[in-house]
Amino acid sequence: MHAIRLHTFGPAENLTYEEIDAPEPGEGQVRIEVAAAGVHLLDTALREGIQGPAPAPVELPTIPGREVAGVVDAVGAGAPAELVGRRVVAHLGFAPGGYAESAVVDVARLQDIPDGLDAAEAVALIGTGRTAMGIVQFADLGEGSVVLIPAAAGGLGTFLVQYAKDRGATVIGLAGGSRKTDLVKANGADLAVDYSDPRWPDAVREFCGADRPATVVFDGVGGGTGRAAVGLLGEGGLHVVFGWTESGLDGGPIEFADGELAARGVESVVALGPAMMQRAGGDNPVRTLETRALALAAEGVLRPAVTRFPLAQAAAAHRALQERGTVGKVVLEP
Repeated sequence: MHAIRLHTFGPAENLTYEEIDAPEPGEGQVRIEVAAAGVHLLDTALREGIQGPAPAPVELPTIPGREVAGVVDAVGAGAPAELVGRRVVAHLGFAPGGYAESAVVDVARLQDIPDGLDAAEAVALIGTGRTAMGIVQFADLGEGSVVLIPAAAGGLGTFLVQYAKDRGATVIGLAGGSRKTDLVKANGADLAVDYSDPRWPDAVREFCGADRPATVVFDGVGGGTGRAAVGLLGEGGLHVVFGWTESGLDGGPIEFADGELAARGVESVVALGPAMMQRAGGDNPVRTLETRALALAAEGVLRPAVTRFPLAQAAAAHRALQERGTVGKVVLEP
């Protein structure tokens, strides 16, 4: 089979397209003939040698990628034989191996792909979709909500816009450049604003009016954009933090002065890790969120946006993602 391998940490060009032996499924595992593999911003950090949240250092050489979808073509001992031929999607956890024509995964991680979704769309839901479902748990959205979403053209932003609109909220999406703001508007946002224009907060204020400030900010960017977004929240507003891309993956969330938010009646919560899983509940919180995302896609509430690259062009996909040249979920297709 063909796979993308990383032998040395560094730039995107270190991702090489190679021919290697296909993996064999072990006890309780299946092998998936991969039709789509997800590319995550975390993948780019791991490629550069930034450890991130992984529980153990990445060992080289490695095949990056942790999200795959396709058809089961082999089963290991203890795995049901009737899974062969099933269209499935799976998140591999912290195990690598996604950027390849075949990948192995534990049976417990499999999810069926709903009818009407292709493999690339399913990949968007199994990772990014489940994260979106974790994030929205922290806000009670309804017809009176005014939701501000920075990076609204990205994979997460796309789902947050769609979910908030389905709940009846007024949605304001921020994105960089007219091409992306057009996509955000087409995706259902009531207002799409180019955050590269330093006057963007004024456009939001004009749209909202003095009597209707933002009630929720879903903030995955932090930095100056995130701080300006928080400044648009009215009394009782909620700042939901799930990332800080403006300060880099090894950075951190916005730091507020003591009492700064309390004086305005604004609450800031971090929608990451244990807090997200605790709210999801169930014996397997990760699977709970995956199932919610897939179900909402089957209902037509979530509609994945996908930027596709051939598997052999993984380096180009990494560059485009880091340069913010993509929309929606980035996937590799063998």
